[in-house]
Amino acid sequence: MRGGTVQINWHDLQPVLSLDFHPASRRLATAGADHDVKIWVISSDGSESKLPTATFQSGLVPNGTAHSSAVNVIRFSPSGEYLASGADGGGIILWKLHSTEDGEAWKIHKTLLFHHKDVLDLQWSHDSAFLVSASVDNTCIIWDAIKGTVQQKLEGHLHYVQGVAWDPLGQYVASLSSDRTCKIYANKPQGKSKNAEKMNFVCQHTLVKVECPSHDESKPTVKSHLFHDETLPSFFRRLAWSPDGSFLVLPAGLSKHSSEVINTAYIMSRCDLSRPAIQLPGASKAIVAVRFCPVLFTPRGSNSDGFFKLPYRVVFAVATLNSLYVYDTESVPPILIHAGLHYAAITDIAWSSDAKYLAVSSRDGYCTIIEFENEELGQPHILPGSKEVAEGNMACEKTPVSVDSMEVDVGASNHKMEASPVALRVTVPPMSTENVMLRTWELAEGNVTCENKKPVAADSMEVDASDNKVKMVTGPVAVEVTPPPVSTKNSASSKSTKKRITPIAI
Repeated sequence: MRGGTVQINWHDLQPVLSLDFHPASRRLATAGADHDVKIWVISSDGSESKLPTATFQSGLVPNGTAHSSAVNVIRFSPSGEYLASGADGGGIILWKLHSTEDGEAWKIHKTLLFHHKDVLDLQWSHDSAFLVSASVDNTCIIWDAIKGTVQQKLEGHLHYVQGVAWDPLGQYVASLSSDRTCKIYANKPQGKSKNAEKMNFVCQHTLVKVECPSHDESKPTVKSHLFHDETLPSFFRRLAWSPDGSFLVLPAGLSKHSSEVINTAYIMSRCDLSRPAIQLPGASKAIVAVRFCPVLFTPRGSNSDGFFKLPYRVVFAVATLNSLYVYDTESVPPILIHAGLHYAAITDIAWSSDAKYLAVSSRDGYCTIIEFENEELGQPHILPGSKEVAEGNMACEKTPVSVDSMEVDVGASNHKMEASPVALRVTVPPMSTENVMLRTWELAEGNVTCENKKPVAADSMEVDASDNKVKMVTGPVAVEVTPPPVSTKNSASSKSTKKRITPIAI
């Protein structure tokens, strides 16, 4: 693994607010406060002494005639044919890829004007037919990307909606707001439109507070907010679903115990989206973004008592205001921590389709590119129906695996946790001399286990996934995720999308 902050002029040294990799290539799109969207080609010469390079390919905003304000978010469609960009003022532009004599060009396909104020986040549906947007006008809008029309408006938040995520299986949409709530919308189709059931998302859960038991039994339990309020120094709370849809990770988490405030992210099980299942170890700063690696990896077998019992490993990145953590579902502590990367707040994260690169953007006007060696993260897991292609890449020809259950178990007896709090301490030498705390949530009556522990300050970078570098101090709490056979009943579409996957490593 190697990487660092690429010292080039990304957006006239103005804040870079979002970035995203194309799903079938190593092209990276960036957007910023200069009103522009730029396309770069990320490459490496293979030299261990040199950082990955970013070569400018094109700018999408011709002579400033598209966006006339800061572009806050950009996202490629899963098909790779479209790119959506959302800006201040409420404007969303859909760009379509066209072949030209010079190669290719992105041209304006649709302009979506319905939000009254700034658009802060976007997410495509798995079939690239719809997208959902989040705005400062306190609403989310589901758009028909083909027609360029409003499909549904989701209201209910009382403050800015700063993050939105579309379930890859098409059943749920989740939104996160500075009103300190997360809303989970379930698709409950009504009627039919052109021989297809009409999409209809209904709010199923609203996450606001959780009850924390008091150490003093004579005192009643105290309800505590799950998320930061509007004073969080970021406009973004970018949540994300795992590629298989088995769990959802929520940033901007807040855990209070006595007078101590701990920054965290919550993991939500698909089988119970009414309350968090796991609380990630505390971070020194607020968590603002989560992004999953699009590649699933074969298990290493290094941790038989892992928290997630999946037939594959899932890797995801979590960004705080000043640090980057990378987690692996087969290990408890982060497998990578980068800190001190930028002089200003981190704004977004993106993985390349082959998991070769991990990119981070910042308000200081620069981006960091991290490159992983071949097989460094592990061997790609080949899902049923997939096939290998040139250079070890894979084209996924099936919709994501449907995962409908995730159990939170205590100890080897695999009994569901119902009362007693269990905490896991792990030591990550030489990254930190402090123990990392991973908290689990009681599933009985929505209570939460709270234990006092200082957050880990991320001031160094270590990369390690071997068994002998992670010491388990106490027995782990297992979170079982059992994927049943693939089901398309609740999927928005069974249309396949191609993904190029290359083996990489740690």
